[in-house]
Amino acid sequence: MASLRDIKARINSTKKSSQITKAMQMVSAAKMSRAELNARSFVPYMEKIQEVTSSIAIGSKGIGHPMLTARPVKKTGYVVITAERGLAGAFNSNVLRQVYRTITERHQSKDEYAVIAIGRIGRDFFVKRDINVILDSVGVADLPDFVEIKDITSKTVDMFADGTFDEIYLYYNHYVSAIQYDVTEKKLLPLTDISAASTKLTAYEFEPSAEEILEVLLPQYAESLIYGALLDSKASEHAARMTAMKNATDNANELISSLSLSYNRARQAAITQELTEIVAGAAALE
Repeated sequence: MASLRDIKARINSTKKSSQITKAMQMVSAAKMSRAELNARSFVPYMEKIQEVTSSIAIGSKGIGHPMLTARPVKKTGYVVITAERGLAGAFNSNVLRQVYRTITERHQSKDEYAVIAIGRIGRDFFVKRDINVILDSVGVADLPDFVEIKDITSKTVDMFADGTFDEIYLYYNHYVSAIQYDVTEKKLLPLTDISAASTKLTAYEFEPSAEEILEVLLPQYAESLIYGALLDSKASEHAARMTAMKNATDNANELISSLSLSYNRARQAAITQELTEIVAGAAALE
């Protein structure tokens, strides 16, 4: 049985841990609110650039831009967005588990695929399993600007354009609410479903030509898909960490209550033992 000193030490250490997890919960709640706002604010831009791109692509039939055309698949790229650190419950493990399962089911050889990792947890996960990480970006801020990932998004699109990949998939956690985030797979390139994805089409007058406009607009649209997924993932990450820290704080409080009860019982037993010994000693002197 643990001594009173041991129980007291455990209570004090658990109280300190609960203070840390409570602080982390509050920080994550504040970051989640800002990240959610950033993600939702980006939606109108995405909808508009999709509408414009779809309208030009549909209105200019006969244009065979490589980013709009499916081709025989020899190599697949997987863009995987995870967090920079843990302590976020199943946030990272859920998306990594699905990507890893998909890769093992779809491919027989390592030459058939490669990973583009955004986030330290994902990068380390694939490197540890000897999966080819052809490109990575670590140290991404909790509230990222587009300029931070501009390099990796443009290189990703270029690797499709130069034939390194024949198709690219995007994996991330889609933010639904503070208590729900869903692992999402999205086909990034080629943009074969861009027309079907847009329900609102507008006739545009453009200059100099549809081909030249799409040459600039399509890469920007693909890069925006990655950035939008990153904003979405960051909101999910902060929500997951807030929930995980809340659960940790609640568990710590329960443990403190249990330890306090054990401490009081042990203290009462010690006092009772001392009184019994005093009474027995007094009786022996009579």
